[in-house]
Amino acid sequence: MRVIGGTYRSRRLIAPCGLATRPTSDRLRETLFNVLAPGIEGAVFADLFAGSGAVGIEALSRGASLVYFVDHAAPAVAAIRDNLAALGVRSGFRIESSSVSSALRRLSDSPERCGIVFLDPPYAASADYTRTLTYIGQLSDSLLSPDGIVIAEHSRKMPLEENYGPLQRYRVLEQGDAGLSFYKLT
Repeated sequence: MRVIGGTYRSRRLIAPCGLATRPTSDRLRETLFNVLAPGIEGAVFADLFAGSGAVGIEALSRGASLVYFVDHAAPAVAAIRDNLAALGVRSGFRIESSSVSSALRRLSDSPERCGIVFLDPPYAASADYTRTLTYIGQLSDSLLSPDGIVIAEHSRKMPLEENYGPLQRYRVLEQGDAGLSFYKLT
């Protein structure tokens, strides 16, 4: 696994040990950031269920001003810290070692609103998708910038809903076994 583009391009990243984490593939991250390219510079980015932190690190590498890494698993938080240290990243990020719902509550109280929220729970955890997307919709006024977007990586075999409160899906990209559903405020 490596950083695809930007400042840290081609640098290797580590993933947490074990089978509980399924890092976003290099190819899917490249597709995602090709879509996000026009809006990533200076954005506040939240990487929920961050795992190795590869998606958030890619955002930093491409010019995001602030990245929130959110994961409650100790091995994932350790991998994120190790990856940031190996790259020499010392600022522009915050690590939230807590549940996603707790972190989202704190983020909604922050003065910085997220321009991009990315979530990638375990594919089999369908309740996490519904719970998280619904909660983001409920917090959208204080969490998201007016033109903010939410992207969920999921299994192609598990399509997500068109709407979660005020979040409406406007695009789906599929690649291999994975899908990316893009949402914006209605």
